[in-house]
Amino acid sequence: MAITRDDVLKALAGVTVDAAGTSLPASGRLSEIVIDPSGRVVFSIGIAPPEAKTFEAVRQAAEIAVLRLPGVKAALASLTAERGPGAGPAPRPAAPGGGPQGGPRPGPALPGVRHIVAVASGKGGVGKSTTACNLALALRAQGLKVGLLDADIYGPSVPKLFGLDRKPETINTPQGQRIVPLNGYGLAVMSIGFLIAADTAMIWRGPMVQSALTQLLREVAWGELDVLIVDMPPGTGDAQLTLAQATPLAGAVIVSTPQDLALIDARRAVTMFRRVEVPILGVVENMATFVCPHCGGTSHIFGHGGARHEAETLGVPFLGEVPLNMTIRESSDSGRPVVAVDPDGPQAAAYRAIAAALWANLSGGAGPRPAPRIVIE
Repeated sequence: MAITRDDVLKALAGVTVDAAGTSLPASGRLSEIVIDPSGRVVFSIGIAPPEAKTFEAVRQAAEIAVLRLPGVKAALASLTAERGPGAGPAPRPAAPGGGPQGGPRPGPALPGVRHIVAVASGKGGVGKSTTACNLALALRAQGLKVGLLDADIYGPSVPKLFGLDRKPETINTPQGQRIVPLNGYGLAVMSIGFLIAADTAMIWRGPMVQSALTQLLREVAWGELDVLIVDMPPGTGDAQLTLAQATPLAGAVIVSTPQDLALIDARRAVTMFRRVEVPILGVVENMATFVCPHCGGTSHIFGHGGARHEAETLGVPFLGEVPLNMTIRESSDSGRPVVAVDPDGPQAAAYRAIAAALWANLSGGAGPRPAPRIVIE
């Protein structure tokens, strides 16, 4: 029997939100409930920012209640601070030199994770996810313990890149219930794409994205890692600000093609991370050169050297370049990353060189930095 919205509401009726015993459905805090054909249920709970800590127990109880329904394979509840009519005054603006008054404090480091690195781009279509995936595998090839978090809530690519489509398990820990990441060629891999059907559209507002990203970051049993690579969505919006404030990033890697239009957006990404005090660990030029497999001729389809020049102009490290190559595309589409399946090939060598430069920047730094207070002037 298919799960219905009424089934979910009945399950949630047993979850109370206050001392008076008000049920979650009756509280007016429940969002629309999304049920996909595979048995995954997604919803959010509206709160005011100061209620986040109190309502964490409510969120967990709601997930457990829905998971008990026959036919439910996964449940994802998030806390959202989006305000509706009558929700009270909006937070005051940021004070000079400080974060939003009354806003959440920056989160602590992830236990057991030495370095968290965001792989970002100013725009989509530059090969950021492919770069993040192969960069993580190249770091692992150096003998490091590496994890990969797919932070693109709207368009997760990591399940496809690793050929993973199964649901992760959950375990009970002293800190509460945690999701066990999947194993992707030796990496600890997590993505919201493991929790929803591939064709499900995540029609979420920013606060819901922020809450889901925080859960994927902090409610996963990452274990001991030298590096956690975070594949960011394109742009400079909610996900980037959430990650910058939720955890102490070691830094960001910016991916761009040599094309002028891509470099404009890459410059914006660098500026954004600098505004929130996240170090730029380097720039990667993707799709740098195309070598014809038939005649051996070299073509610079998107130009060449633009990302290197931009890095020099901005005063940030240039980590290296990756060619525009059919092998990379074919291996990515088949869920077999090129660094994993052809580690001695020329394409993997490009990623290994970039990983070596990145690790040199990380290991030569001063260690984890404190998470910043985000200031909007």
